[in-house]
Amino acid sequence: MARRHRRGVVALLGGLLLTLAAAPLQTTPAVAHAPAAPTTEGTGMVMVLDSSGSMAEKDGSGGTRIAAAGKAVGMVVDALPAGYPTGLRLYGADKPGGCDDTRLAQPVSPLDRAGLKRAVARVRPKGDTPIGLSLEKAAHDLPKPSAGSIGKRTILLISDGEDNCQAPPPCKVAAQLAKSNVDLHVDTIGFQVAGRARQQLECIAKSGNGRYYDAPDAKALARQLQRAGQLSADGYRFQGSKVRGTPTKSNAPGIAPGQYLDSIGPNEKRFYTVALDEASTADFSATVVPQPGAAVGLLDSLHTEIAYGIDSTCTSTTSQFGQHEGGTPLTSGISRIPSEHGTSGCDKSGQYWFVVERKAAKGSDAARWPLEVMFHVEHPLKKGVMPAQSEPEYGAGGKNAPLPTGAPKDITGGTGFNDARTLTQGVWRDKVLPSQTLWYKVPVGWGQQLRYDVEFANEPTLKNGHSASISYGGTEVYTPARVPVGWGTGEFSPHVSYDGRPASLSMGTVPVAWSNRYESGINVAPVHDKGNFYIAVTLGAKASEIAQNPQIGVVLRVAVLGRAKAGPQAGAAVIKGEADGASGSPAGGRQGGSEGWAAGPVVAAVSGGTGVLLLGGLAVAFLRARRKAQRSGGGSDAMRGGSW
Repeated sequence: MARRHRRGVVALLGGLLLTLAAAPLQTTPAVAHAPAAPTTEGTGMVMVLDSSGSMAEKDGSGGTRIAAAGKAVGMVVDALPAGYPTGLRLYGADKPGGCDDTRLAQPVSPLDRAGLKRAVARVRPKGDTPIGLSLEKAAHDLPKPSAGSIGKRTILLISDGEDNCQAPPPCKVAAQLAKSNVDLHVDTIGFQVAGRARQQLECIAKSGNGRYYDAPDAKALARQLQRAGQLSADGYRFQGSKVRGTPTKSNAPGIAPGQYLDSIGPNEKRFYTVALDEASTADFSATVVPQPGAAVGLLDSLHTEIAYGIDSTCTSTTSQFGQHEGGTPLTSGISRIPSEHGTSGCDKSGQYWFVVERKAAKGSDAARWPLEVMFHVEHPLKKGVMPAQSEPEYGAGGKNAPLPTGAPKDITGGTGFNDARTLTQGVWRDKVLPSQTLWYKVPVGWGQQLRYDVEFANEPTLKNGHSASISYGGTEVYTPARVPVGWGTGEFSPHVSYDGRPASLSMGTVPVAWSNRYESGINVAPVHDKGNFYIAVTLGAKASEIAQNPQIGVVLRVAVLGRAKAGPQAGAAVIKGEADGASGSPAGGRQGGSEGWAAGPVVAAVSGGTGVLLLGGLAVAFLRARRKAQRSGGGSDAMRGGSW
């Protein structure tokens, strides 16, 4: 059967060639988050701070290195979400010499900003640099994940030099920790380091499935520490029941409609068996979540397929990273759609397999990645119900569709599909970190289509920032079944180059129609069910080499075009009171509904599908009928929003 590539190199290159000029967006540094939220087991961060003798030296700006580190720690704890479990470990702080000089100065517990600041303020650098031992101890400082869950545990090492103790070797310690804990990673920040010291810190980060941040001065230290801390706290929040896929069909675990958690290594396959009937549509998706900035190749990918029989495939698709600045969440989605005539081998009821394969080039991240699997069943339409015609064209929802204008409203994006923030028609404003992906969802009804623009802010840059580096801004839109439909359309580009100056890109879908499932277009067939469509907005890792501020402003202009119909059937009435481009206030948001760190980044048991639709089989000739979408919307201009 046809193999469909959701993300292509051609689309990437086209997007990266675009640099769009626009009026500036002004931003200010991040502020402290809202009041405390409940804590949960299995997630948290421990900062490991170098307090050895060298940290008493001058930092080049009139102060000492430890004073700069203390100020930077204060800034990062102010920026962390309230309640996020955070601790502090010191080494070299208690005696002039000794390779056992490491202690936990502040236990990992719900964020205590004042306590962390006091602990750093009391440090008087004096000793050696036992990094390896401190990493071992730090792993035990972190909370253990609860059974059947995937959290995110971070060791954040800040050092101005290399380990001067003989054992244990810090790179080997980091590798062992990462290998035995899929949810744990080690990030490092090198403060005014070079040569062997920098090489060792880079090695620790790479071996520990983390990232190295270079801080040549005090300002850079504060900026990089804040980025690293917030990326840890804002990591993807998983949801599902624990399952372990098998490398072959043999003994593959059975899954029912619902959501599941697994992990997958490079160039590994995972098989899951499912029982399907002869008439229902079965939707599957797989999402992998590497550590932000983890090494990935341009063509590294996530491949999914639905298999049956001894060696047959119903359909398959591949999603590629399409960039080499580092790992971001990657989703591949696919559906088993019974054929119009009922003659396909995939129309039969019986046993099938959902197959997930991670493909990685040599030199790509070797760590296992958390894997979230979703299985959703759509039952047939009721007997005698005739579906509306398919709507395979973008029509008025294309590049020239007018979008909302006016002053933007503040919003805080979610960490993934499970806590995506609800948006309605309007102009919205958020902030994004380099290597971060923000998530939103927009309700879209029968006969409606989603259309939006993403604008990345004008930012103050580091010296020579515009010419020295270039990064990218990206976006993708997903159906309610989590199938990506924005790449390779020929209508929209998923990437735009970013160098600190304003840049924007557009994205959208065709109208939602039940009969779209029988269309051949890879970005049309999946748009066959109403519900929440997901928007992901990503900023490339290299933006950290460009912007002075830790975060970069982003504006979303969102329109839902067309009037929602009461159902998928032909002649369905417009929902009473439903206007073209309806608007309202956002609902949902980060779990717990506050800006603090919310409990439950992992829900360990989820059963049932994500929604069951009343669908059904009908006349073939009518299903193939086409109708070009005719949509309208509000006016637009080049207004870029106010200040942050």
